[in-house]
Amino acid sequence: MPRTEVYFYQESQIDVPVWDWPRALKRNDRKALIRCLAKIGALRLLGYELRRPNADFLRDGIYELRVRRGNVNYRILYFFHGQNIALLANGLTKEARVPSIEIERAIARRKRYEQNPLRHRATIQVPEDADDV
Repeated sequence: MPRTEVYFYQESQIDVPVWDWPRALKRNDRKALIRCLAKIGALRLLGYELRRPNADFLRDGIYELRVRRGNVNYRILYFFHGQNIALLANGLTKEARVPSIEIERAIARRKRYEQNPLRHRATIQVPEDADDV
């Protein structure tokens, strides 16, 4: 199985919504960031094959990377484009269920991406290490 390329979704050249989330995690909970980056690494290696407890399908082409640290549940919502490209659409902390508004936001981002992939794929590299954030 070829490796999955993982990118940040971008609204515009200066608006990459998910980029601020790992930077905030680095300031507030570095160990959580390290775990999130490990899950992104698993997504790179396994792509569509990544399953619970690491990832789960939510609905309408939106998936979640699942990270737990203590009592906190971190989620990174993503979608696939083709067989080997995944876009990170949202990052959030949740208590029970992923809020519908976050799923709807990811769906809207997926639709915009599908209309113009090059415009909505950030050139910022998804970090593999917490020091790169």
